[in-house]
Amino acid sequence: MERSIIQLFSYSIFTIVSIANVLASPPSRNTLVTIEGESFYINGAITFKGKTWRGFPIEGLLPNSRMVNGIFDDETDSTRYKWVYPDTKVWDAERNTREFTDNIPLWRKNGLLAFTINMQGGSPQGYSSAQPWKNSALDEKGNLKPAYLNRLTTILDKADESGMVVILGIYYFGQEKNIEDEAAILNGIRNTAEWVLRNGYTHVLIEINNECDLYKVHPILKADRVHEAINFAKNITIEGRRLLVGTSYAGGVIPGVEVVKVSDFILLHGNGVSDPERIVEMVRKTKQIEGFSPKPILFNEDDHFDFDKPINNFIAATGAGASWGYFDYRMKDEPFEAGYQSVPVDWGINSERKKGFFNLLSQW
Repeated sequence: MERSIIQLFSYSIFTIVSIANVLASPPSRNTLVTIEGESFYINGAITFKGKTWRGFPIEGLLPNSRMVNGIFDDETDSTRYKWVYPDTKVWDAERNTREFTDNIPLWRKNGLLAFTINMQGGSPQGYSSAQPWKNSALDEKGNLKPAYLNRLTTILDKADESGMVVILGIYYFGQEKNIEDEAAILNGIRNTAEWVLRNGYTHVLIEINNECDLYKVHPILKADRVHEAINFAKNITIEGRRLLVGTSYAGGVIPGVEVVKVSDFILLHGNGVSDPERIVEMVRKTKQIEGFSPKPILFNEDDHFDFDKPINNFIAATGAGASWGYFDYRMKDEPFEAGYQSVPVDWGINSERKKGFFNLLSQW
């Protein structure tokens, strides 16, 4: 009898919570991102309507920056020391997110319309030959971790308030090893998409995984099957609404046919591409892929700068009708202010490269 009463009590509590969740409506949101043809729209208006820059039309573009470690933490005791702040000599995940959030209005004021963040971050060293640390908002079963979600909520709320779009990546090749199997991978996609939809966020684009052609563990995240994951995410709906979904490839790589067919937008990377003409060629070749239909093409990772020169990857992508994404990390012997990926991060606009990027962007 005692066991039955406990079961009944537990069931009742579960029922009450479930009903409350169903009845609770998500908060109203300020920013809505949509796509029409090759253009991005924010709150029903095409971006940069009727504008040109250096003779190039910029209408419909979405300039962005790679800020993937905004909710970063390290669950590995042996590596946490690597990320300590220079002033406190300790790592602080909450400080990292707080300072990220504080700078969102500054980025927006200087012309940035979107940033990429990832549930599993990105290399906290910029590039890493090995990644022994553990940074994942998803546990091994694909369930969402509350502490990471709390930090992500803070960022998404501020971006929504500021009129910015968020490209939310789910998986990162350096951390896929922390997910158990394909069922857990799909569970993580479902949990992430449903969480975004249930919270009423309308300014979020989904990047299934960063650089799908570099994955070694889970076949469904690899280049030849990732289109299945994209379709899976596209079929997740709540009250008739779904998210816009794509994936990215490594620097200089042209997307596969199936990915191009099913993606809502195409993500390219310019890492390793030092010739701006190659950036133009990547856009052209992508549009020539079998099954390509009009949709936005945007670079959301490129570590080439030359912002003071008459031609660079940023300008080349813009001239080709593709949005460009700034990727910057702290290079050897550079000060704390450098880079937006190396942890700990100075999220301000304080280094010469950051100033160079935002100086160009603020001209739009």
